[in-house]
Amino acid sequence: MLLSAPGTRFLRGVLSLVAQCGGDEEREVCAMGQVDLTGKTVLVTLPVIDEERAAFTAVVEDAGGTVVFKREPLVEESDIEGVSVAIGNVPAPRLHAPVELEWLQTSSAGYDHYLAPGVLGPQTLLSCASGTYGQAVSEHLFAQLLCLMKKLHLYRDNQRKNYWHDEGYVTTPAGANVLVLGAGDIGTCFARLVAAMGAHVTGVRRRVVEPSYPYERMATMDELSQLLPQADVVVCVLPSTPETQGMANAAFFAQMKDGAYFVNGGRGDFVVSEDLLAALETGKLAGAALEVTNPEPLPADHPLWQQPNALITPHISGFWHLPAQTRQTIALCLDNLRSYIAGEPLTNQVTR
Repeated sequence: MLLSAPGTRFLRGVLSLVAQCGGDEEREVCAMGQVDLTGKTVLVTLPVIDEERAAFTAVVEDAGGTVVFKREPLVEESDIEGVSVAIGNVPAPRLHAPVELEWLQTSSAGYDHYLAPGVLGPQTLLSCASGTYGQAVSEHLFAQLLCLMKKLHLYRDNQRKNYWHDEGYVTTPAGANVLVLGAGDIGTCFARLVAAMGAHVTGVRRRVVEPSYPYERMATMDELSQLLPQADVVVCVLPSTPETQGMANAAFFAQMKDGAYFVNGGRGDFVVSEDLLAALETGKLAGAALEVTNPEPLPADHPLWQQPNALITPHISGFWHLPAQTRQTIALCLDNLRSYIAGEPLTNQVTR
């Protein structure tokens, strides 16, 4: 479960709340005692600019601590030794449940790889950057969908072959029934984009809630078998859980409308890739936009690469590519650092 306090700077003393945010989880806040960083080290692996570096340094040094900056791909096990706080996606294989690590703030919305046994010690607090990726990921997924609907991927293929050819009719989000699995931050940002073009959007959450724009209807996963046959577009932005792993299988695709589009921007293990491949090869689906795959990286010889109606990108939509999202994520991490030191509630704290 993900625990969050949107706007923690004005939520002092609040003990719990429920909010709609990335991953569609129940959120609460949990207060802590004030933290003393004297003699402790804070590792920051974010792509900070000068102003952000100065801000992190001031916050840590004012609390008596030492801050070290090193980018995520370059972090070694020796860099983590003796670190009390890590801010950024420290490579999970480097951790090995260090007893000194008191708090890990990820720079990603997802955090499932840090929950594996032996990665974090039982005493380590964990929080994530959910709520900062809505614009970046939703725009990427929307662009992929529109590219498929307008057959731009086929024309790009033709361009590479110097081939002047009409690929025929196209489709549009206008009037389409769009089903969003995971009506949180990213899902809702995506829903706004397609609704602005005239789509009718149904959101799916774990619990029943009243619909509000951009959703015309809200449903739960229990209704999936009734919803799939009605959808022209099925978009998944769900986190990886035991319940969601392998959910998009042969039976799932068989229930989808003939000629529908499938978009996955959540986790690759939501999909049984062989079953998706079959749905594309038989023409059951008009196309699949995959920002995540199963497995990752997708092997070079995997047949999905050769599917003309599969548009694949390598899980990059939210990874520091959009400057506005980068600044927003780093601002959240800095705000959480201030809250951690002051003993205030952490935004997006994960219960383990």
